[in-house]
This record gives sequence, structure tokens and C-alpha cells, in this order.
Amino acid sequence: MGTAGKNDMYALDNIRIGMTAEHTVTVTLEMTVGHFVANMPQVYATPMMILHMEIASGSAIAAHLPEGFVSVGMDVNVRHLAATPVGRKVRALSRVVQIDSKCVVFEVEAWDGDRKIGDGTHRRGIVNALEFEKRFGVRRLTTGVA
Repeated sequence: MGTAGKNDMYALDNIRIGMTAEHTVTVTLEMTVGHFVANMPQVYATPMMILHMEIASGSAIAAHLPEGFVSVGMDVNVRHLAATPVGRKVRALSRVVQIDSKCVVFEVEAWDGDRKIGDGTHRRGIVNALEFEKRFGVRRLTTGVA
């Protein structure tokens, strides 16, 4: 086994069940389904909610990964329970509930005040960023959110 494979085995050593993070946004017109799809309401779009849940999940573990490793989304199973209008504050919450050999499973929720607007699970894979980029021929931007 090469060095990269050996390091991959230890990428999750500092990740623990129960780690959490939160990502808060104020819903803008650009985050609404009506912004993306003609004749649809100006309410918080499901893909935006999922993105914010993914950002929270990545944030929950990013500081605990070895240098050179990142987490990437692999699976999303989410319900969007209620509409949220422009101007409302949404909190996306994430908590580590399972750790596998190369991925982490999160329980995710989204809240508009005291009203739950979404919930589900999200799985993120742990990868060596340079190896991942070489494999898929992509480059990482130096400025990013998650």
C-alpha cells in the first residue's frame, strides 16, 4: 500500500459522533425557486436548502481532517417541509451520526425561526484533494464557501 492509501486510513481519526455545525443565511430573491424556474413562487428553493445543509456538514468536520483532505457530498436524503419567504433567516444544522471507513453520515435539519422546514441525512466522502483533482481533472478554487 502506497503512502496515499496509508494516509487515507487515518483521515477520519479525529472525527467523532456528535460533532456539529450550523450555517445561517437570510433568504434572498436569488435563493428562491422563482429565481430559477419561471412562474414559480418566490420561496426558499429546495436545492438551496440542501446546499446550506451540505455547507454545515462540511464545516462540522473540516478542521478535524488531516491537511490536504476535504469532504465531498455523496448522498442526500432530505425532506423540504415548509415554504420560507424572502427575508427570513434560515439555520441549517448538521450533526455527525455515523463514521464509515471513508465517509461520514450527518443528520441535517433546516429551521426558519422555531419552525422546522427541512430534515434528513447527508453523506460526505473524505478524499485527498490533490489525488481527487488529478483523478477527475479538476482544479480547486482558492475562494470557496464549503
